[in-house]
Amino acid sequence: MNTDQLQGKWKQMKGSVKERWGKLTDDDVDVINGQHEQLVGKIQEKYGIAKEEAQRQVDEWMRTSSRGSDLEQRRAS
Repeated sequence: MNTDQLQGKWKQMKGSVKERWGKLTDDDVDVINGQHEQLVGKIQEKYGIAKEEAQRQVDEWMRTSSRGSDLEQRRAS
């Protein structure tokens, strides 16, 4: 999943984001609104971690989320 896909699927992904990063509030998720850099920044802020670590976590989450949605699409076909 790339940044454009994240923005396009944000409403569907909100639950997954809150599940993965439980410290993010509904307001945080609304402010992020599918913006990759906003997500990284909020994770960095809420968890007190370096930007590089927050970026790594987001990249990993996006890879695993992408695999899950690819699998769902294949099943639906």
